[in-house]
Order: sequence, then C-alpha cells, then structure tokens
Amino acid sequence: MPKDFAAGFEIAAHSHERAQLIYATAGTMRVATDDGMWIVPLQRALWMPAGVRHGIVMLGEVTMRTLYLRDDAATFMPQTCHVLPVSALLRELIVRATELPLHYDEKGAAGHVVALLLAELRGLQSLPLQLPMPRDARLRALCQALLDTPADQRPLAVWAKSVNASSRTLARRFQSETGLSFGAWRQQARVLEAMGRLGGGAPVTQVALDLGYDSVSAFSAMFRRAAGASPSHYRNRPQTG
Repeated sequence: MPKDFAAGFEIAAHSHERAQLIYATAGTMRVATDDGMWIVPLQRALWMPAGVRHGIVMLGEVTMRTLYLRDDAATFMPQTCHVLPVSALLRELIVRATELPLHYDEKGAAGHVVALLLAELRGLQSLPLQLPMPRDARLRALCQALLDTPADQRPLAVWAKSVNASSRTLARRFQSETGLSFGAWRQQARVLEAMGRLGGGAPVTQVALDLGYDSVSAFSAMFRRAAGASPSHYRNRPQTG
C-alpha cells in the first residue's frame, strides 16, 4: 500500500488479518499498541504481527510504503512488534513491491522481487526503539502525562503523590509492568520523542531545549548512549519514492 499522509494525521486503532511491515521512505511515525509504543524513523520499519490492534500518528509529512504478508510467507518473522533496520536494497525492494499489482505473477519477475524481499527480511535484528506501556490504569495515565510533557523533571516521589502511592510502591510497579525503572523509562521516552521530532526536521538545539536539557552537549551525549548514534543521524533527510 503506497500512501502519503500530512503531518499530524492519525490512523485510529485497528488491526489486520495479515501481518504488516510498516515503512516510510520519508517522515517519521509513532505506532502504539496496548503493550507499547514505537518510533519508526527513516531507514527503519516496524513489523506488526497479524491481529494486533495499533494506531499510527504521523510526526511530519510521511510517505508510507506498507507491505502485507500472508501467514505462510511470514513464518520466520517474530510474533511480537519489532523495529527493523532497512538497508538501501530493502528500501528499493519495498518501494518496488508497492508498485506491483495486487495479484502479481508469483512465478515471474514480480515473484522474484518478493522472494528477494523476504530473503532480506529473514534474520534482521530488531532495534531498541520500543517504549513498553503498563496495563495498570493509574500507571498508564502517569506515563501518558510524562509523554505529554517530556521536559518535566519532577522526581519519582512527586509523581507518586499525584497517584496517591508511595515512591517505593510506584518504583516497584514501574519495574514489574514495564521491565524498566522510572528513570530508565523516562529517558527512553525522551529518546523516542527526540527521534520523532528530529525525524520531523526539528533542529537538534530546539529538541534538546524542548526535552528539558540545559545544553545541547548533555542532550547529545545522552542520546548517543541510548540510541548508538548522534541526534543529527536521525534528522529528516528527504528521499524520493
């Protein structure tokens, strides 16, 4: 499915009978399920298993190129959502696949394109671009507040009072429901928020200030440790296709 979306466009929560490879040749997306949130920047794709409800928000203008795979064609893919790297070859294969007719000749040239695409998908290693979301309603509301105000520096004890819990109880719930400490979860939220803003073309300095950092160097050091690359690596670079 080749389709273009305006910045801020939201696709409401839904699911598909087939598994989905969500990819964009330009722009960044935020994808959310009941269990987590993923940022899908340039040169990345999100694997979405069949039947998983998810919503998508466009963090800037997005040129989406989505693939749908039958169960028998995707047996080697994971049963959970994963962000995957997209090489230059895989990008071109995805773009070409979205240009094929719905009922293409599986034994002809089109079939060879799809076979190579599936071979490229096999064995890809997932990337740590997920933010696990808790199931507990109070904790989920707190997490949403942190997502809405990523620059908020208030410590765990203050947030605990806002939900009528002790800081020890809240820390334990964060760990049990997300697998991360409060501090680690908030940092991951900021990293993913930064990726989304950078993917939308925001300047590194502005992103650093918006996320509550006193200096660009401090923000860049944190981002590099968490993402394994500099903030400028994730800035939007217009591509065609």
